[in-house]
Amino acid sequence: MTWRENCFTRWKAVPMSFTQRFERQSPIAIAIEMVLLVSIVGFIDYITGYELSLFLFYGPPIYFTAWFCDKKTALLVALLAGITWWWADFAAGHPYMANWYEGWEVMMRLGFFIFVAIGSSALRARRDIAEARLALLEHSRRLEKEIVTISERERQRVGQDLHDGLCQYLAALGYAAAALQEDLERLLLPAEAARAAELTTLLQDAVMQTRNLARGLVPVETSANGLASALEELADSVARLTRIDCRFQQDDEIVIADEATATHLFRIAQEAINNALKHAGAQQIRINLSAEQDGCVVLEVADNGVGIGNAKGGSGGIGLNILQYRANCIGGNLRISQLPEGGTSVRCSVPQKREATAMIEAEPVPPLAMVAEAAA
Repeated sequence: MTWRENCFTRWKAVPMSFTQRFERQSPIAIAIEMVLLVSIVGFIDYITGYELSLFLFYGPPIYFTAWFCDKKTALLVALLAGITWWWADFAAGHPYMANWYEGWEVMMRLGFFIFVAIGSSALRARRDIAEARLALLEHSRRLEKEIVTISERERQRVGQDLHDGLCQYLAALGYAAAALQEDLERLLLPAEAARAAELTTLLQDAVMQTRNLARGLVPVETSANGLASALEELADSVARLTRIDCRFQQDDEIVIADEATATHLFRIAQEAINNALKHAGAQQIRINLSAEQDGCVVLEVADNGVGIGNAKGGSGGIGLNILQYRANCIGGNLRISQLPEGGTSVRCSVPQKREATAMIEAEPVPPLAMVAEAAA
């Protein structure tokens, strides 16, 4: 760094350090300094004579007093500024045609100083209110994030306990029932063997349901194509459980590195399918994941139901608010429209560069569909 650049850097750093030192002072010290500044302005006003009025320069000390101290102190400094201006004007020998004109000038100047004090205090109060609101909003966001994190941690714990505890226990019971069935068949007890076989089937179903529940609670392993796999299994599960035509389409391989973005997109698709099943009476659902030329990832869920305007429950339900909330969390643009041929289209586009700005921690992207059960 050259000598000139070093001097320029120090010159730029001086105002910032002076401002920091000034703000760290106590209100009493700032008030005393502003009183001295008013006295200096008054003295200069006296020296320059009454021909050149410097009453505007009394405003900054009043402003700083109102901003860094309080309203009462600012009014006292404004009163002192009015007296100081009158003294400088009187000592300079300003001639007035009448006494009432002199009183009018004093009242006008004093009114201006009081206006500066009150206006500056009002601006400071509005700034404090805005800062308090921003702090409350930030606190609410941190609290929401913490709640989601705690909830996610608890879901992981419950899912892990189901998979490692209850699921393994039921599997062991299933093997024992199968062994019992074989022993009963060797002993030529067909009735008892049939009941053991029925018990084995029930235990296998219990193991499958427990595993599905655990997989819905525990996050799947993150992969480059994790969202597409989850959406494909979601479509298959909905088609199998509800007996409707539900398909997933993907033009090209979409890579979404941010788990929070992938999770929110999955939840948007899940909620859109839930709305189509519950309110629109759809018999055909298409889930499409694509990438546009501008780099946006687009998720679209279209159905052939009655349309959003004719759906049961109207178009302003909590489900649509949840969709909008999740889209905002990942910086996406959500558009819900009615298709010309009938049905509803839910389209969410997310810029790839905004994936890292997801507001909350990632939730698991479950590979099974809980939608059909909720629609029942």
